[in-house]
Amino acid sequence: MAAPDGPGPDPVAEHGPAGTGYRITLLGKPGCHLCEEARAVIARVAADLGVGWEERDITASTEDVAEYWDKIPVTLVDGVQHDFWRVSEDRLRAALRR
Repeated sequence: MAAPDGPGPDPVAEHGPAGTGYRITLLGKPGCHLCEEARAVIARVAADLGVGWEERDITASTEDVAEYWDKIPVTLVDGVQHDFWRVSEDRLRAALRR
């Protein structure tokens, strides 16, 4: 499935303290209920540990759609795939403490 053309929602939403960098990236798409659950876990963990995170809409990129369509939500930590489909709060906390 190709990404839609034309203007749409901002494909990247940034969260967290300024100047911290973004250690967590959530890849998802609008209307994804699993993405909403992942967002809640990531927001909680990031706030507790004081790390920044960003959210990227895969439908804004044909490459992201091809790579991640059947895996969302996907969580990256420091740019490396960490989880997909579900976010384990314990695993995410452990990865961020390394």
